Amino acid sequence: MKLSDFDYHLPKELIAKYPVEPRDSCRLMVLDRKNQTIEHRIFRDIVDYLKEGDLLVLNDTKVIPARLIGKKEKTGANLEVFLLKQVEDNVWEALIKNIKRLKPGDRIFISEDFFIEYLSREEDKGFVKLHSKNLKEDLEKYGHIPLPPYIERPDEEKDKQLYQTVFAKKEGSVASPTAGLHFTTELLEKIKSKGVKIAYVTLHVGLGTFKPVKDEDITKHKMHEEFYSIPEETLTMIKETKENGKSVIAVGTTVVRTLESYAITGKREDYTNIFIYPPFEFKIVDKLITNFHLPKSTLIMLVSAFATREFILKAYNEAVKEKYRFFSYGDAMFIM
Repeated sequence: MKLSDFDYHLPKELIAKYPVEPRDSCRLMVLDRKNQTIEHRIFRDIVDYLKEGDLLVLNDTKVIPARLIGKKEKTGANLEVFLLKQVEDNVWEALIKNIKRLKPGDRIFISEDFFIEYLSREEDKGFVKLHSKNLKEDLEKYGHIPLPPYIERPDEEKDKQLYQTVFAKKEGSVASPTAGLHFTTELLEKIKSKGVKIAYVTLHVGLGTFKPVKDEDITKHKMHEEFYSIPEETLTMIKETKENGKSVIAVGTTVVRTLESYAITGKREDYTNIFIYPPFEFKIVDKLITNFHLPKSTLIMLVSAFATREFILKAYNEAVKEKYRFFSYGDAMFIM
């Protein structure tokens, strides 16, 4: 498989800058792999495709306001610090613009009582220590939601709610598990009342999710590592669902990567850098709810492994023709 095999033409105006409201009123493209058919529905119609005894698996990670903008203590120059992941108490791995100008011990003030101390550098990433009396409060107050670069607008206060799933619980992501954004509390209740079970996993989405594949030979691409955790209860529910001949439905590529990592390693909690592309044998996931992904991205490769590259590209071309909205704040797809 070559990188160019996963390309498609996308007019820029189809990249969604804001989500539709309410969340479950976006469009839903339904792909039937067996019959090779495509249907056009509204997301809340997903209920019609879920059956009693099926298991819906959601990623309960929560996006942190990871972008911090402050002033360098000595010069007053503006600096942006993008927190990637916590490595120990108050010490974070981060991306820093103009990192080469920093020396260990330099301080960047976000506010009078909240500053970042630069510790060291490793390749293009830095390590920083956050100094604050109430870090959670200060991050909420001064941090910016890290919208993906293709949205091409500054974040707004309402993005703190819009770019978060209604079931977000465990802080640690710098990007949203966007397939989950379409669910409302009411829709989840409706799904439960149909006899569909709901389970959770956690995968903290890293910035590497946007890392472009640069090599034409996709097998040379190295995936970023992301932390995942699966509760025992979820594994029990998966086992029961499989034994009863029902479907395990992953909400988003992060859930797919979590479950299929477990299937390979048997580890309930670990870091994963699994790269799924055709051909791939899925051991746990039976059906998939996902968004429309970037051309030549690892995510379009994953869904191509799930539904074949030819069927996915046919669906994407139809989505362009029908003017679906693309990427994080866009419309959804259900592959069954």
